[in-house]
Amino acid sequence: MVQTLRKPEIINIARRDGMVTVEGLVEHFGVTPQTIRRDLSELADSGQLDRVHGGAILPSTTVNIGYSERRNLNHASKVDIARACAAEIPNDCSVFLNIGTTTEAVASELLQHEGLLVVTNNINISVILSANPNIDVVVTGGNLRRLDGGLIGDLAKETINRFRFDIAVIGCSALHEEGDILDFDFQEVGVSQAIIERSEKVFLVADASKFDRKAPAKIASLADIDTFFSDMAPPPQCLQMCRDSNTHIHVVGAS
Repeated sequence: MVQTLRKPEIINIARRDGMVTVEGLVEHFGVTPQTIRRDLSELADSGQLDRVHGGAILPSTTVNIGYSERRNLNHASKVDIARACAAEIPNDCSVFLNIGTTTEAVASELLQHEGLLVVTNNINISVILSANPNIDVVVTGGNLRRLDGGLIGDLAKETINRFRFDIAVIGCSALHEEGDILDFDFQEVGVSQAIIERSEKVFLVADASKFDRKAPAKIASLADIDTFFSDMAPPPQCLQMCRDSNTHIHVVGAS
């Protein structure tokens, strides 16, 4: 396939999956890794993709990538992260799950639990957990964000402030190398900060693609997190912050 036809298809794959890998594109197009790396470099130079180790992702801007694209991005890793996180949540406790595709994966892994009270500002999570009659689900009020089923704003925060949670499970849009947990929506940031304040323990679930992304609004720091679940160890500065603040890092698949 000539380069002029290959490049638009690479963009379409990135939009569908959230990212592309050199290995996957080599298999898809039947060309050499050098050819794919050249294509990705040229697409990065034109601002259509951002290069990351082993491939490329959609450009990081002040706008998040599409919800369906995020749901498919690193799906297997999200399931592994979710399974590890759910294993640390006991029966008979109160849990908050916020907006995000990884927290939705955690909800799916909680379906065998019993005696949970789950509060969420994610309509998708409430639907997932409705399949288990042994889990009580409370959905916050708030302004509906139609693109992902999230509830944000002052009404969501008012609901959160009526509770004290044993465990909160939160996601994020990006992780800065210095340990800042970041998001795109300033209203969602306020809700996430309220969740952290009202929780005895806070679990962060985020796959390694968040290390390569940027977002403008700070939720908190890794120092505010009890356990960080990911599929890859974070950058050195993040690691040092976690050591200094006794934040446990659980890398799925690590021995």
